Amino acid sequence: MRRRGERSPERLPLRKSLLGRLLAVSALVAACSVAATAWLAVQTTSGAIEQEQGRNLAADTRVLDTLLAHAAEHPTWDEVGATVDELAETSGRRITLTTPGRRIIADSAHASEATPPPGLPPQPSAVVDPLSVTAVQAGTGEGSGPASVTVAAPGAEGARSPGDDRIDARAVGPFRLPAAERASLRRAAEETVECLGRSGIASDVVEAPSGRSRVQVVGDPDRLHGSRCSTDALDSPTATEQKALKALDELVNACLDRQGREAVRLDLDLSWSTSQEPGATAVPEPVAVPEPSISVPQEAVPTPFATPSPLDSENDRDIASCVGIARQEQLSSYVASPALLFIGDPGGGAVPGFELSSANTAKIIGVAALVLALTVGASVLAGVRLVRPLHALTGAAQRMRDGADPSEVVVAADNEIGRLAAAFNDMSAHRARLEEQRKVMVSDVAHELRTPLSNIRGWLEGAQDGVAEADATFVSSLLEEAVQLQHIIDDLQDLSAADAGALRLHPEPVRIGELLAHVAAAHQAQADAAGVGLAVEVSADGHPAPALDADPVRLRQAVGNLVANAVRHTPAGGRVTLRAHGARTAAGGDEVVVEVEDTGTGIAPEDLPHVFDRFWRAEKSRSRRTGGSGLGLAIVRKLVEAHGGTTAVASTVGRGSVFTLRLPPAGPDAMDTAV
Repeated sequence: MRRRGERSPERLPLRKSLLGRLLAVSALVAACSVAATAWLAVQTTSGAIEQEQGRNLAADTRVLDTLLAHAAEHPTWDEVGATVDELAETSGRRITLTTPGRRIIADSAHASEATPPPGLPPQPSAVVDPLSVTAVQAGTGEGSGPASVTVAAPGAEGARSPGDDRIDARAVGPFRLPAAERASLRRAAEETVECLGRSGIASDVVEAPSGRSRVQVVGDPDRLHGSRCSTDALDSPTATEQKALKALDELVNACLDRQGREAVRLDLDLSWSTSQEPGATAVPEPVAVPEPSISVPQEAVPTPFATPSPLDSENDRDIASCVGIARQEQLSSYVASPALLFIGDPGGGAVPGFELSSANTAKIIGVAALVLALTVGASVLAGVRLVRPLHALTGAAQRMRDGADPSEVVVAADNEIGRLAAAFNDMSAHRARLEEQRKVMVSDVAHELRTPLSNIRGWLEGAQDGVAEADATFVSSLLEEAVQLQHIIDDLQDLSAADAGALRLHPEPVRIGELLAHVAAAHQAQADAAGVGLAVEVSADGHPAPALDADPVRLRQAVGNLVANAVRHTPAGGRVTLRAHGARTAAGGDEVVVEVEDTGTGIAPEDLPHVFDRFWRAEKSRSRRTGGSGLGLAIVRKLVEAHGGTTAVASTVGRGSVFTLRLPPAGPDAMDTAV
């Protein structure tokens, strides 16, 4: 709960806050990820579906073409069962043939008494009629059910000729040649091939569905003009073909007679001529026709035969129509009746299909939107949990800025934010300790300065009132109090300079033994007056002290403070010893160790962590005159740290203390000697 007078931390705009940026980045990443994943899935799936549909279309077209060939070569469907089973096994599909009335002719899903065959879809895949070949796309009829398959019209395998002819080329009916005529035409074609070969023209024998052989030339067709190879035997109709042509002429002329047209005579290539124009040749109807005896590959010529301008286009259209009708009538007794073809899954279901329709697109968009919404929602929850402790930290920092007492922030978890909160709590506690020390220090400084100033004031007031006589003793007392006051001020100035980084050191080579001897000589009179022995030992443990670079003035000040403190706390008859020797650090380097050992009263274990604090005294009742200012050891620590060293103390109550200084031989950096 916020206390009265406290200001709540100002909320940042969402677009500038960490939560807003987190949400924006999360939404952007989620949108890009979803879009990229959806695009990749659609592309991959569409490609796989198109490939699968292409394979299905090719397989279904082969099925249709095979059944058309069977219908063109058989007058009934009686023997189609084996063919249907073989096609179903090869394609892995269910293949069913029915009459136009849906009576099953053949079904690869054989029925039994226990398991009847699955039902058929409402729309057939194709109509198998060799006299009317067409392609049917299931599912496109009005009111049709689910699509099962799309079957294309037969291609080259069905040998269909260009044009609008819908009669399968394999439906030859009475034009089918007997074995003798086939053999005779084969021999004539082979003789023509041999003749062309002698002229350097490559060719081969090709047999049409009716059994008629023809010669197919490989290469440039213009080379045929220089050949003298005869093709009369190949161009002349056989007896079987003459009989079939005669029957076809009768059917065509009967159709023309009903329309009031003149009779025509058909040739082997199904072109016609009239009695009025015996030499005229009309355009053959665009139907499957017997090919010329000598031909070239289909890509070498634009059309299989010439197309002169018709004399009477309406008459020619009527003739072509009658020829088509007559051919269907002539072939109807030689081919199987029309049948419906159903191609589906072996289980009876429709062939699975997929296309990116509007519904599928809407599904993809809906799923993408759902994923995006879930991502944004999760980001909101995570962001709120992330920002809440930051808001608490901000509020606590602002309260500290406004002068309120430091307050701890709840550490919710051991993560980055939790560690930041723990660090903030430590900083807050340290700040509180520093503030308390500052207050105590101000109080101690006032107390320490008040004592000599009070003494000086008392002596002066006594002299003013005539109580004290201004003699040599009076002046000596005032001088002593002034010196004590100056000493406190000097100590405070040294600490202030060290705290401000303005304490300058002047390192130079120092002989540690000589430095300790000078310090001992300077304090010898104080030690003699207190009845304390003072001695110096250098390399007493057999490890000579290495060369040392240090500021000799500051180092003597630090060691001198230790010696003065040791003499002051050592009773008469005691001993103070100064030692210096070399040692190895934990990292394997060298260091100089200076020890000041006394046989004084010692320090209690609970007081050891505070001996280097400012204004600290083991006996709080001691005065400035008997116990010192409490700044000497604090100055020692600052001076040693300025040299890159450390301080330590070990003590036993009633047996004495050992103060240790550890200094690196290299000393402070000569380029930067301020601390």
